[in-house]
Amino acid sequence: MSILQELLVTALDCKASDIHVMVGSPPLLRIHTVLQETDYGVVSPEGSREILQEMISERRYEEFLQKRDLDFSTEVPGKGRFRVNAHFQRDNIAIAFRAIQDKVPPLEKLHLPDEVTKMTDLARGLILVTGDTGSGKSTTMASMIDGMNKKYRKHVITLEDPIEYMLTSNNCAIEQREIGSDCVSFASGLKHALRQDPDVILVGEMRDLETTSAAITAAETGHLVLSTLHTMNASQTIERIIDMYPGSQQNQIRSMLANTLQAVISQVLFKRIDTPGMVPGTELMLCTPAVRNCIRENRIFEIPNVIETSRGIGMQTLDHSIAQLCYNGHISREDALAHAVYPDKIDRALSA
Repeated sequence: MSILQELLVTALDCKASDIHVMVGSPPLLRIHTVLQETDYGVVSPEGSREILQEMISERRYEEFLQKRDLDFSTEVPGKGRFRVNAHFQRDNIAIAFRAIQDKVPPLEKLHLPDEVTKMTDLARGLILVTGDTGSGKSTTMASMIDGMNKKYRKHVITLEDPIEYMLTSNNCAIEQREIGSDCVSFASGLKHALRQDPDVILVGEMRDLETTSAAITAAETGHLVLSTLHTMNASQTIERIIDMYPGSQQNQIRSMLANTLQAVISQVLFKRIDTPGMVPGTELMLCTPAVRNCIRENRIFEIPNVIETSRGIGMQTLDHSIAQLCYNGHISREDALAHAVYPDKIDRALSA
């Protein structure tokens, strides 16, 4: 077994979420948010190059040397898969691995609001899952697709960079396309997906105007579209989308977004203190008529108040979710206060 395979197996056995290979230090594992050194010895420039070349073809290695960054996936057969980014730092090759669970967890095991499960019944519109890198966005979307796969006979197309969870067609017919190998870009994949008779389209990330515009158009023309953004809450998500467009088009996109957006799920992952593992804190905004009016009339600043006062229909703020996790003994008070939007309010609530 090569050093690469040994390292990947060790990471999977330790339930590490990430591996970092950098020249001049031993490989690092991130286990429940904490970076830990391994005993594989210091990585040399030749060592990091050999690890990378073991995973990719010569053609992709040449592409990496030209572009200086490369995203792809790799696996340990029968054990698990990894999302990989190779890049240069100080003119040496460095590699970051993100472990991907081999089985898609059911939605009910993710500690998400019940309303998220109900979203798998939607026939059309745009659902956005947001949060920092590593906040569980891909897992949430894969679990939603898995939920649909158990209940409906639909055609699902995913566009991913790279493919993470391997989804198996059950009731649904699922096609997974990887950016860079199966299609050129998210925008190109979306354009052609609309001609492939999809019911559901998963877009790995709305990272530019062209992709965002195509995703909203797909949702507007009767498809259910799931995608992600690196934003922290619903208000920021809506503002980010609108700000992608030139000023002359922003009124139009507000109207389109008000008509198509179904929900924004914003996530923060916390280390559990009651049992090994992670648990998400979640803000959930559902597009009620009040929310749609706020978007259409450019009153985005009112959305947090709408979420706060709509708890009875399933919405929740991030602070409410964090306070519940802390009160129930799942996360530490320190973590709760560090990630809260209004830490003083949570501090008073937990002290009452």
